[in-house]
Amino acid sequence: MQELQNCRKERAEAILQFCNTMSSPRMTSDPPKYRPLERFWPYADLLEQPTDAELASLDPDLHEALFGQRPRPFSITLVFPALDVPAFSTAIDLARASAEFGETGTGTHRRYRARFWSSDASKLRDLFQIVGGSDATEVLIDDRPVPYARELWLPLVWLLIPR
Repeated sequence: MQELQNCRKERAEAILQFCNTMSSPRMTSDPPKYRPLERFWPYADLLEQPTDAELASLDPDLHEALFGQRPRPFSITLVFPALDVPAFSTAIDLARASAEFGETGTGTHRRYRARFWSSDASKLRDLFQIVGGSDATEVLIDDRPVPYARELWLPLVWLLIPR
């Protein structure tokens, strides 16, 4: 029994000695001679808030998750790669004239994104006639892929084109 008490006492002293090494024995009441700046070195000049250009380039799903849904009219977006068609420069001009235009990626992974409102149905049709032949062209309804976007939604919007 005495041995057990001695073992516990030695163990407690070892733990206490270890804990004492964890605390700093050199703490003084003198103020420090050097006060570090309250910023982190490589990121010192970054803005705390994103710029308007950064917010505009956010993925629509991420923007909705961060800031909530933006009120905007019904839209159809065409997302297409660089295509080897003769009228591709015309397609880029039409895409740049859309309500919102963006380019992502580089090289073979470059994608062009053009959003059209329902009031721009004729511009949407003109662009789709150039880039719609490619299977790599995506049609998004309100920034989301939906079933039958090419077969159903686009012809419905084209009915809005005055004759």
